[in-house]
Amino acid sequence: MLCHRIYCRVIYGDTDALGFAYNGNYLRWFEQGRTEMFRHLGLPYTAIEAEGIALPVAEAWCRFLSPVHYDDLLAIETRLDPAPKAAIRFEYTLYTEDPAHPVARGYTRHACIDSTGRAVRPPAFLREFIRRKVAEAENTADFSGSSDP
Repeated sequence: MLCHRIYCRVIYGDTDALGFAYNGNYLRWFEQGRTEMFRHLGLPYTAIEAEGIALPVAEAWCRFLSPVHYDDLLAIETRLDPAPKAAIRFEYTLYTEDPAHPVARGYTRHACIDSTGRAVRPPAFLREFIRRKVAEAENTADFSGSSDP
């Protein structure tokens, strides 16, 4: 799987009255991870949409392992399924200061819809792009694209 990592700081607006990161923010952090991964790979969402394809979330899942607090620095690690079939799947792991102990894990599965709103298989340009990026990653010792904090 392709893997990419970005960082973001937990702000006050991300937390609830108890001082913990609000659970809905995890999906927002997942979105940040996948959009930045595509941008890093050279295919921002705007380019996908320009081809008449949208990638709405069809399924999302998150397991909360440890609390996240205000001012924590989050590492958002995103992995892309290298062989999309009927949908595209991303997996996520969130870390704070200890990379050996994740604070959350999850995934999202995205349908592909065309400009008429009809569900379609991932189009050839997207499958080929992913295949090419996987091959490039396999030809290098390590693909761990990262956007440093």
